[in-house]
Amino acid sequence: MSSLIDRFRKPREGRPDPAPSRLTYRIQRWMLTPGIRFGVRFGIPFCLVFVAGAAFMADDARRDRLQVMISDLRASIEERPEFMVNVMAIDGAGRSVAEDIREVVPIDFPISSFDLDLTQIRDEITGLDPVQTADVRIRPGGVLQVTVEERQPAVVWRSREGLALLDANGVHVAELGARNMHPDLPLVAGRGADDAIVEALRLFAVAKPLGPRMRGLVRIGERRWDLVLDRGQRIMLPAENPVPALERVIAVSEVRDLLERDVAAVDMRLAARPTVRMTENAVKDWWRIRQLNAGGL
Repeated sequence: MSSLIDRFRKPREGRPDPAPSRLTYRIQRWMLTPGIRFGVRFGIPFCLVFVAGAAFMADDARRDRLQVMISDLRASIEERPEFMVNVMAIDGAGRSVAEDIREVVPIDFPISSFDLDLTQIRDEITGLDPVQTADVRIRPGGVLQVTVEERQPAVVWRSREGLALLDANGVHVAELGARNMHPDLPLVAGRGADDAIVEALRLFAVAKPLGPRMRGLVRIGERRWDLVLDRGQRIMLPAENPVPALERVIAVSEVRDLLERDVAAVDMRLAARPTVRMTENAVKDWWRIRQLNAGGL
């Protein structure tokens, strides 16, 4: 019995041990780690491809042929009829503004849509003074569509350089040849008037009861306004809160006909002490009447 047990305990001579060696076991465990498996699957193939590509591109002739092939392939795609732009359409702009747009965007049609930088084209168009906003896109059929919103002139500005149209924010719109070209727009004058157009428009709105007597606003010292009326009259407004001061003058004038009298200027620069300056003829008449009264006494 013991001899039979010893027979099974001892390995048969000539048969190899199926268990792996210690070195083989460690190598197998090492190959099962995620990093090594990723390197074997992707890292080694990538390195081989990279080395092969670098060896191929090392030759100048092969590199030039590849670049020419890529350029031809790209041109064959970009110059397909469905990608070509043949004409530019401009909507929302007047004739002169449309001509300016075509001048600042000199595109030689037909051209591939891949060669057009729509953002740059839009920036060029919005850089024009009369243009407030612009939308640029490519319509089906090979049309470069430009939709423009022009600035609306709100005032006429008289400066040393001449007459100009400004919008409600004081942005330059266009040069103006003569005042009678826009007689319906209010007039502002003086240096720095374009920086205070918002305030000027509020003053014009308050001064509407004066009607056709109003001539315009003059910017004084780049800090305050004078409202100019016919007959040389002026309402000198303060630098701070000019709208309430003008409202006060108009209210007094409607009650007591202040501006209908021989008044040269109404000085509201000091709100606590408004001053009325009479015309030269009115002052002479006042002195004459005073002398007559004094002589009568």
